[in-house]
Amino acid sequence: MNQPHREAAPPAGLSGSGREASGSQRPHRLTNREAAPPAGLSGSDRPPGPIGTGREASGSQRPPRLTNREAAPPAGLSGSDRPPRPIGTGKEASGSQRPRRLGGAEAEGTAQPIEGQRCLVTGGAGTIGSAVVDQLVAAGAAEVVVLDNFVRGRRENLADSAGERLTVVEGDINDAGLVHELTRGIDLVYHLAAIRITQCAEQPRLALESLVDGTFTVLEAAAAAKVRKVIASSSASVYGLAETFPTDERHHPYNNDTFYGAAKAFNEGMLRSFKAMYDLDYVALRYFNVYGPRMDVHGLYTEVLIRWMERIAAGKPPLIHGDGAQTMDFVHVHDIARANLLAARAPVTDRVYNIANATETSLRELALNLLTAMGSDLEPEHGPERAVNGVTRRLADISAAAADLGWQPRIKLPDGLGGLVEWWRQSKQEA
Repeated sequence: MNQPHREAAPPAGLSGSGREASGSQRPHRLTNREAAPPAGLSGSDRPPGPIGTGREASGSQRPPRLTNREAAPPAGLSGSDRPPRPIGTGKEASGSQRPRRLGGAEAEGTAQPIEGQRCLVTGGAGTIGSAVVDQLVAAGAAEVVVLDNFVRGRRENLADSAGERLTVVEGDINDAGLVHELTRGIDLVYHLAAIRITQCAEQPRLALESLVDGTFTVLEAAAAAKVRKVIASSSASVYGLAETFPTDERHHPYNNDTFYGAAKAFNEGMLRSFKAMYDLDYVALRYFNVYGPRMDVHGLYTEVLIRWMERIAAGKPPLIHGDGAQTMDFVHVHDIARANLLAARAPVTDRVYNIANATETSLRELALNLLTAMGSDLEPEHGPERAVNGVTRRLADISAAAADLGWQPRIKLPDGLGGLVEWWRQSKQEA
């Protein structure tokens, strides 16, 4: 599971290499719960899955239930649990007008506080997930349950929030019994479990099982447990190369040609369907280009900023494939986490919001900013262009999130890169 996640498609100048290496041993657990293996998968024929969707060897017994938890409801939803409701929840067909906002008592009933609530965070040990956990604990959540398989997530990411209000479970979001059990009695679900876009391209079946099937399991459990609200992580990848800039949430998804973006678009459709069928309140957040502390420095699917910092520290210039004119819209992980909490508190449901900085930054500008943050006088090096995908420009319209959620980004790129470099240097010293 991870970060979540959680991210927009990398532009043409960014590359992703390799596969997640299979480890011979699972990491030591933080709790007394053992992860239940998904059916039909063996360790010899499938590499480890993403955070929250790990693929353990099949054949072991289901783990014992957590203490003081009620029995998990059966998989699936019955009409007696929650009657289906007709479509028509304030979401109109796409067109020139923004979907109308819910109003009156119905809208007010969707505002959920953080204080005193029990929260489940899938992918909670990843870059974004751990930042959400930190802010939930700081905001006074009664309990935060993290479900993560620790393929990309790291236990040390949760150190700042460790305590009696944090419960960590190592497991798989495709383990329906486990997910139903953990969701029982939960007020808010933050669904951030995902795999990276580059791994989706190399292992599309794993991507289907992790991003789509796993999300269905999370939503099924949330509806059965009558969770008050789901905050789901989507991505700017749903747009592909947009036709209008700044890009708002009304832009169609038909320019996307990545499996990752297709899965995120389908997940948004599932959220709308669960709202229509079971009145499951939700907000989905489309993250643009995420960066910040706790980025993955260990896996093979590492971000370009990590690779650049390693080169600069070794006295080598950051390598840009192509002319560096491709642009992105960077948003700091702490701003994203704050958007997740505001989405729960806001009196809105059945809505999707762009989460970005509304600032266009080219790859070359990014490299120059990083060099400055690291105190280097090197100049970026340009290499042959690599065709990763056709997204050469990102720029978000974030006015809807500002109006409905009261959210605005607070961390500017130079400041955020400075914090990233400080965290990275410290993590290298502690390794």
